[in-house]
Amino acid sequence: MDSVKHFLQFKDFSRAEFDYLFERSRWIKTQFKAYRKYWPLCDRTLVMIFEKASTRTRLSFEAGMQQLGGSAIYLNSRDSQLQRGESVEDAAQVISRMSDVVMIRTFEQAIIERFAAHSRVPVINGLTNEYHPCQIVADIFTFIEHRGPIQGKTVAWIGDSNNVCNTWLQAAEVLDFKIQVSTPPGYEVEAGRAGLHGTGHFEQFSDPMDAARQADLVTTDVWTSMGFEAENEERRRDFADWQVDSEMMRIARPQALFMHCLPVHRGEEVSAAVIDGPQSVVWDEAENRMHTQKALLEYLLLGRVEVAGPPSRSGSNSNSSKEMP
Repeated sequence: MDSVKHFLQFKDFSRAEFDYLFERSRWIKTQFKAYRKYWPLCDRTLVMIFEKASTRTRLSFEAGMQQLGGSAIYLNSRDSQLQRGESVEDAAQVISRMSDVVMIRTFEQAIIERFAAHSRVPVINGLTNEYHPCQIVADIFTFIEHRGPIQGKTVAWIGDSNNVCNTWLQAAEVLDFKIQVSTPPGYEVEAGRAGLHGTGHFEQFSDPMDAARQADLVTTDVWTSMGFEAENEERRRDFADWQVDSEMMRIARPQALFMHCLPVHRGEEVSAAVIDGPQSVVWDEAENRMHTQKALLEYLLLGRVEVAGPPSRSGSNSNSSKEMP
């Protein structure tokens, strides 16, 4: 089982692997937009385990796996013996004998690490309290589509130093860009929790306007992440000055993009004028979860597909098309 490749943190893959994934994502997305059937994962099964609810994660993985010719099985904590006391290790042994790849959306990172250590098949982190690697792969692919390579660019993170922020920090190290982080006092980045090797790719700012200055991308997330609902009112007070608004976007670079992993609370972490404005690419970002995860599934199950032959056009609809961004 040691030879099985998993995707549990962003830093599990090298820069060369991400370059490959981004290129495959582009190719796979092109086939989708042209209604060309591409079924490399025919007869393969993805098991999706949800201990945290989700719209985008379930939809993007389930639709993506079906578009690649495979099938996806949804399990939540009520549908499995995990809630009734079965150990993570035992569940991994059983589930991985009946499937080809497993995606888990859960709480502590330790849970998914334990599962992967006893799995016979690849395991993908669909979100934990500490990391959200699939989201950042989609975000960076979206940036590449709109602005080209992210290497050497500056990303501004405004808000809570949560699992998405931690993953951006890892991505900056792997892909060689800078991230400027601003959080309210008491919510600062913890380098150890983020799993960083050093601090050369990020800088913390007490003033969010300073973090956004000359950024190529400004991004944020909800002020209260899942599991912290009891702190909602306190966080609204603490984060009141950390809203991404039009003034903040004006001090970023003129061609700066805005991203948000969704769901969004307009009027809290971002103004409606920004998320619905011309710099926002949140809908492309959301769709790209599906395309980048398809590339990830293909890579984990088949390895590098160096040359893809012309995809079959069977089942194509010549009277409609899926508009590319």
